[in-house]
Amino acid sequence: MTQHSPILDARALTSQVRAVGFAGEIETDHALRAAMSTDNSVYTITPDLIAAPRDAADLVRLLQVMALPRWSGVPLTARGGGTGTNGQSLNRGVILDLRRHMHRLLAVNRDERWADVEPGMVLDDLNDRLRPEGLFFAPETSTSNRCTIGGMVSTDASGKGSRVYGKTSDNILALEIATPAGLLASDVPAPGWATAMLASAEAAAHSGREAFIANTPRLNRRFTGYDLERACPAGGGFDWWRLFLGAEGTLGPVTRIRVKLRRIEAEKRLLVVGFDSFRNALASAGPLLQVEPTAVEVMDETVQEIAAKARLLDRLPAALQSPEGRPLAYAFIEFNGDDAATLASRVSACRALLAGLAGAEAIHEARDLAEIRQLWSIRSAAVGLLAKVEGAARPVAFVEDCVVPPENLPAFVDEFLALLKANGLGFGIYGHVDVGCLHIRPALDIDASADREKLVAVSDAVFHLTRKHGGIFWGEHGKGVRGAYLREWIGDDAYRALKGVKAAFDPAGRYNPGKLVGPQGDIMGIATTPFRAFNAPAGDPLAKAFRCNGNAQCLSYAAATPMCPSFKATADLRHSPKGRADALRAWHRARATESVTPGMEADLFSALDGCLGCKACASSCPVQVDVPTMRSAFLADYYRRHRRPFADRLVLAAERLSPLALGAAPLLAPVWPIVARLGEALTDTIALPRRLSGRPSRGLRLARGNLPPNAVGLIDDWFTALFDADLRGDAVAGFAALGYAPRILRLRPSGKAALNLGDLRGFGVMARALIEDLRAVADKGIPLVGLDPALVMVLRQDYPRQGLHPPRVLLPQEFLVEEIEKGRVLPKARRAGAARLLSHCTETTGLPGAAQMWAEVFAAIGLHLDTPSSGCCGMAGLFGHQKRHQEVSRKLFDLSWRDPVQGALPIAATGFSCRCQTERLGGRPARHPLAILAEALRDR
Repeated sequence: MTQHSPILDARALTSQVRAVGFAGEIETDHALRAAMSTDNSVYTITPDLIAAPRDAADLVRLLQVMALPRWSGVPLTARGGGTGTNGQSLNRGVILDLRRHMHRLLAVNRDERWADVEPGMVLDDLNDRLRPEGLFFAPETSTSNRCTIGGMVSTDASGKGSRVYGKTSDNILALEIATPAGLLASDVPAPGWATAMLASAEAAAHSGREAFIANTPRLNRRFTGYDLERACPAGGGFDWWRLFLGAEGTLGPVTRIRVKLRRIEAEKRLLVVGFDSFRNALASAGPLLQVEPTAVEVMDETVQEIAAKARLLDRLPAALQSPEGRPLAYAFIEFNGDDAATLASRVSACRALLAGLAGAEAIHEARDLAEIRQLWSIRSAAVGLLAKVEGAARPVAFVEDCVVPPENLPAFVDEFLALLKANGLGFGIYGHVDVGCLHIRPALDIDASADREKLVAVSDAVFHLTRKHGGIFWGEHGKGVRGAYLREWIGDDAYRALKGVKAAFDPAGRYNPGKLVGPQGDIMGIATTPFRAFNAPAGDPLAKAFRCNGNAQCLSYAAATPMCPSFKATADLRHSPKGRADALRAWHRARATESVTPGMEADLFSALDGCLGCKACASSCPVQVDVPTMRSAFLADYYRRHRRPFADRLVLAAERLSPLALGAAPLLAPVWPIVARLGEALTDTIALPRRLSGRPSRGLRLARGNLPPNAVGLIDDWFTALFDADLRGDAVAGFAALGYAPRILRLRPSGKAALNLGDLRGFGVMARALIEDLRAVADKGIPLVGLDPALVMVLRQDYPRQGLHPPRVLLPQEFLVEEIEKGRVLPKARRAGAARLLSHCTETTGLPGAAQMWAEVFAAIGLHLDTPSSGCCGMAGLFGHQKRHQEVSRKLFDLSWRDPVQGALPIAATGFSCRCQTERLGGRPARHPLAILAEALRDR
């Protein structure tokens, strides 16, 4: 099928839609189009234009213009979270971005238990809002923190607990769709203009209903998408909206969804069982159904081993952590209910049953909801973890959601794995054994033609294998490009009816063309749809951009989750790690073919400029797509060909010359307010520090002579050394109060600013000088403590990536916890007290237990420390000072910092940027935790 569409004149289209009142965005930005060209599949299709309507009425205005003769041949494809594994939302023409603005909760009826939502609302967002009412929307996907309700409807998504709760289609009560003629809703009488369209669709649906039923197995994970059976109930009538469930946008865009709500059950238990082999874990599914679990899920030894290397299994008891290094296969068995006694009886029955099953070696029972969520997160992370496999070939999704009757599952898996072995393919397996659905992802190198041929051969074989065992080829994640098998699977008679339905709702064949049903049979093929580039050359600085597989954990909606702040503030895909990786990959490939345009490079530059450099992607992303490091590589290349802006040169000089500025502080301090205002004008920034710090007193400097045995070397970064005199004093007072002799190293800038701006040579010079000083101190046996988390994480994360290896430098709380573990007894505060800590986002993602370590230190001296979850404060070094970033900076502070900094508790913040932002936007001071410790111990 062709991958081209009529050339779009974006300026003319924008003019026309604005004339009718369209309020959303119309964009042809290269970086955004690259971001929209991929999902979690192996495919890529670059759209011509992105449109982001504000609401349903706005979408109708756009469709009205797109129906005009000039635009009537342009494809239109709706997109939600973009987490599809089969290219569902990839297409040419116009992508309708329904995630950016259309994410509202429109109404909730607690008595009738339903809610109306816009299609761009994220599943976890909906359930978080419903939780205070004791209600939830049942389908529980592993991508629940970023998948949208509209996307779930389009693919008829499913997940954990579907044996009890059903698929998405089992939990939808009504839909509203947009057409050029207006909105059509299933829960109100149809307007007159829709009569002929609905009559045509009904006639087509009835004509193929019996053939459809004859070709669809009766399974819990039923076939959906153009569901002729449910659309034409046996008792009569026509529920046209059921045709849209699982139709993947091929019938038109959905604008409102009425979801069925369920009551949250009061009691929950989770059993995690370690089996000696995956075969035994798989065989447990049938017997376990006798005790009526809510869900039974499994992970094979391959996924377990990857999870162990990622330290995810540290949350499990020792017995479940690969005894003697031997891999285990896991089964997760959940029970939900309202009566604790009944639930306990079911769990006991399950334990008794497990005792008689082959290979069940260890069992852990979780009752605490927080622990249950943590343990399930191990299973949820499986899909992302598989992408972390090293090498050119990686597990990919193309035959990974087949469903067969549970009793047929062992035989099906045996034949499936024999097929993979015959093709020399490795794999990872996880999934929902209680409903006969396993996710099996063979490892392929999509860049290699031989592996692309294997993709087709294995796909064809698994399609026939699924039919042999009475199953469905598409059990959970929709069809997308794999819809190429639909006609053969459902038969000519039923397929003819599907074409009739398509013609009724989409006579021009322009909604997500090439998917599922084509008017002329023009369907995308699994081998002919363009594949995304899979690997970069060995040692390429942009290699991680190629390893991004679109799993999109970086698109998490949760405000208190650090990754990714720029996406949280904008809901704009180009301002996410996934989007930036896509844009970098497109630029890299264009450079290789000498086809980079100034516009492409400018758009990529703009997308990277919005990155706050928090490094959450470098640690929280399953494949560690480190955008700040790749930005440095891009900027280094860019500035070899372009002159640096004066503002950047000024920042680089300020970092490089900071030791001289510190030495001259007595002379500069009186005029520093004037210098700061001049710096703001020259760098287009605001709120630069007005006070210049002085050098530490001679007695606090690290001397060459003898030092006391309890000496601790404290390291400043250039920004804190010059502008945060309080930090130095607080750190010295805190460590002294705890019984140490703090000494401050001479200032050597770390080169962080140079690295961020792509001055790799300047960074190297400063980094090597700092390492030399650090080694000299470390060689004396003096522990090194970095006062600002950003500095420590640069040493820990960025230096090794640049081939540099400094001695060990600890965060203050790391050092103190290690001291406590060695048996050191810290002094006690005379009076009990409490404070609230908000951690630096780079610290939170680079060391997830950082806040808890501070809580342990506070507890050791008799204080309580509240550590609420928070995201990025929005400052991030110079980012929050730059005028062009003020809107994003303020929005990020409002998202997860404004509320926690309110109240009577003293506020502690570990980062200098965070303390500045709290005072600037929160209106109250924040202290370093060491300052609070020092005050508590001062009057002992």
